[in-house]
Amino acid sequence: MAKYKQECIFGIRAVIEAIQQEKEIDKVMLRRGSYGDLFQQLFKMIRDNDIAFQYVPDEAFRAFSDRNHQGVLAEISPVPYQDINEVLDEVAKEGKVPFVLVLDRVTDVRNFGAIVRSAESAGVHAVIIPNKNSAKISSDAVKTSAGALYHIPVCRVTNLKRIVRELKFQREFQVYAATEKAEKFYTEVDMKQALVVIMGSEDKGIDEDLLNIATECIKIPQKGQIESLNVSAAATVVMFEVVRQRDLI
Repeated sequence: MAKYKQECIFGIRAVIEAIQQEKEIDKVMLRRGSYGDLFQQLFKMIRDNDIAFQYVPDEAFRAFSDRNHQGVLAEISPVPYQDINEVLDEVAKEGKVPFVLVLDRVTDVRNFGAIVRSAESAGVHAVIIPNKNSAKISSDAVKTSAGALYHIPVCRVTNLKRIVRELKFQREFQVYAATEKAEKFYTEVDMKQALVVIMGSEDKGIDEDLLNIATECIKIPQKGQIESLNVSAAATVVMFEVVRQRDLI
């Protein structure tokens, strides 16, 4: 219960105010059957700002009976999201070769936290996640990341495909998508240039459209009977190949 009190905003007016102040809202829970002018105003703001929302039964709010929730609960991210272009402009000013990690539909919070922990250690400059179908930056994610979420920019975007296209064609990044369907091993591609690495969920993998945008699809060689590595383990392997290659420059 204490965890939710720290990470949530309750009540229609409070959530409207949070949206107006551009708070980092992960998702809004709405009591099914809610109505009224103020509720409709909130709902319009949620849609206009492309905020994820979910209708839930009244029972979902029983744990918060001590709060004047009015059937509305907004989950707040403990870490502010950043703009990918601003992050990359800063990287360019520092004279560094940018390294960006894209996570497509990685929804498990612990996997997400573990990946970010490795990403921070590997010198990744930004992690990009989609607005929907992605793990939330919760206290569990922060804990699993060993605090790395406080030190690496996380950029949440509405259209993942558009951002990856822009990085590839406008900023001239090499885009590598890690998938077992690939022909090339991850050690066979050049990772010393401006780089995007895409990792997908363990069950769905990487969206086909993103695979089509990629410069190259890459895979990790395996000798065991299990079909694939856990996504956090696979991401770590690929990211530290970037470290290895760049350290050889």
